[in-house]
Amino acid sequence: MSFIMYSTPWCGYCKRLKNQLAELDISFEEINIEEFPDGAQIIEKINNGNQVVPTLVFSDGTSMTNPSARAVLEKINLLAAN
Repeated sequence: MSFIMYSTPWCGYCKRLKNQLAELDISFEEINIEEFPDGAQIIEKINNGNQVVPTLVFSDGTSMTNPSARAVLEKINLLAAN
């Protein structure tokens, strides 16, 4: 996996991004922050104290908050090239 998606089951933005990534056949690890409190703390640190989902953390340590599927694909391609 090249990234982890922190999400909640009720988040519309999360659902949309997951559907778009599925259409692109992009797999990832998903962490529900409601079931995994440490995940909530991680995204709070990334997002200046806010629990904003979806937040993605990539294998190189960088993150994106509520990105487009296109931005995710570009990042994955960049990681694969290095």
